[in-house]
Amino acid sequence: MSHSQKNVFDNIQNNSNINPDEIYKVANSVKNADFSDETTVRNLVRRLSKMANKPISKEKEDQIVASIINKDVPMNMQSLSNIFKN
Repeated sequence: MSHSQKNVFDNIQNNSNINPDEIYKVANSVKNADFSDETTVRNLVRRLSKMANKPISKEKEDQIVASIINKDVPMNMQSLSNIFKN
């Protein structure tokens, strides 16, 4: 792992209390996932919410799932961050 990758994971862990190993597990589990399948996406969103200990409302979950399925996910961190705010 490069120094910059380590810094990113350290930053994630410090800001969200998510263990980098958990991030790798999720990443590996979705390598070949079908992101057009609502059930797959919904399960991933719930898993990430639980990992981050950040409950989201049904409405927010629906919004995130729809954005992913419709490939309408922002590519910059600020916009992406705004989607996940309560």
